[in-house]
Amino acid sequence: MAVAAVAPTLVSDTADVLGRRPVYLASLTLYAAANVGIALSKSYAALLGLRVLQALSISGTISTAYGVITDVASPAERGTFASVMAFAITIAPSFGPILSGSISYAAGWTWIFWFLSIAAGLCLAIMVFLLPETSRNVVGNDSIPPPKLLRLPFPNVMRHWKQEEKSEKVERKLPNPLKSLMIHTRRDNMVIVLAYGLYYVVYTCMNAALSVLFIDIYDLNQWQTGLIYLPFGLGGTASAFMSGPLLDTAYRRARTQRGLPSDRVLRDNLDISPVEKARLSVMWAPMIMTVCSVMAFGWVLHFHLHIAIPLSLQFIAGLAMQLDSSVYNVLLVDKNHRTPAAATASSNIVRCALAAITVSFLQRLIDSLGIGWTFTFMSGLCVISTGLFLVDYYRGTVWRQQALGLTISQEDHSRDEGRSGYQASDHENPVSGAFICTRERSGN
Repeated sequence: MAVAAVAPTLVSDTADVLGRRPVYLASLTLYAAANVGIALSKSYAALLGLRVLQALSISGTISTAYGVITDVASPAERGTFASVMAFAITIAPSFGPILSGSISYAAGWTWIFWFLSIAAGLCLAIMVFLLPETSRNVVGNDSIPPPKLLRLPFPNVMRHWKQEEKSEKVERKLPNPLKSLMIHTRRDNMVIVLAYGLYYVVYTCMNAALSVLFIDIYDLNQWQTGLIYLPFGLGGTASAFMSGPLLDTAYRRARTQRGLPSDRVLRDNLDISPVEKARLSVMWAPMIMTVCSVMAFGWVLHFHLHIAIPLSLQFIAGLAMQLDSSVYNVLLVDKNHRTPAAATASSNIVRCALAAITVSFLQRLIDSLGIGWTFTFMSGLCVISTGLFLVDYYRGTVWRQQALGLTISQEDHSRDEGRSGYQASDHENPVSGAFICTRERSGN
């Protein structure tokens, strides 16, 4: 977990500055090689070192993926793209233990890593042949050809590029590994990153305690213990099909209520849009579900009620937690649409650090407080998290605009985009992907 927390900060700004494609190709190559090495390793030292390399190589791909989503999806359809990604992220931890256990039982533990290396190789081949460069710092609005080494191997693909001699020149700069840490200097970012960090603590502790508690209370064997993770994963999987439409509908409704266009083909000016209210309006109901289900889960286990009850509560908690996670991730990249990979990596540092600290004394907490009060404490962390998200709901837009040096009010924004007396034009910066609003009075 320590490596997974730090590694994304090393590659996130590289993905934002040099491109998504080279980061993906390098990460998957190293990951495949690390798995082959683990499968062949004969000593503990080699196994430990290769496991570190494995975590180092693959942990940055999630933040890079959110960068790709920000590149290709307009704000009005970003929720749907993020929900598809959430489906993959959620289903893996739930079904992974079952798959790895089956492989280990049938062919031995080394074949787990042979399987991972084969899967990584297939993904690498798909990336090589089908994933074009999307970073706006490299290809602008996709009209600028990337460096030749980053192009797809087929010369007839991407014919919409401008002639190279006439294409705009993109300013090159070196990646800054500390860029992720600078995200935290903005108040609006720090509030939601801390809020989600507390939320992730509850998610991690709940998953970490499952096997120990269910084995102790319900006397399960190893195979049965692996199956208890399914309800949580199924709830998260179900949420992946709900979060996209909910987020996109809420965004379009928030824009419409302010008399603003919300065409999914066009890119809104996120710097002056109140994205906090548009995104967080989806979060409150799942937050309440999380608080109630986590607390009930603890007391159901405390009183040793029928196993079907905690499993059902797991499904509800998984559904609600993943919904809130999708809302948070989309909001974070909306706030930091110029550096989405760095923003996601900055969140990764905080959430992994908080989770690692809390999990380290989770068993002592259960021993001293009991199961019921431990999960009551966890639900209290969710309440604090909800309070921090409420702060961002009411103050986040103002803080963000102050940090960006903007003073455009909501009323001015409405006049700029939809009323007479002002003419507004959104110009896309092909380098940053940002949209700059220019304001001119007409007739005066």
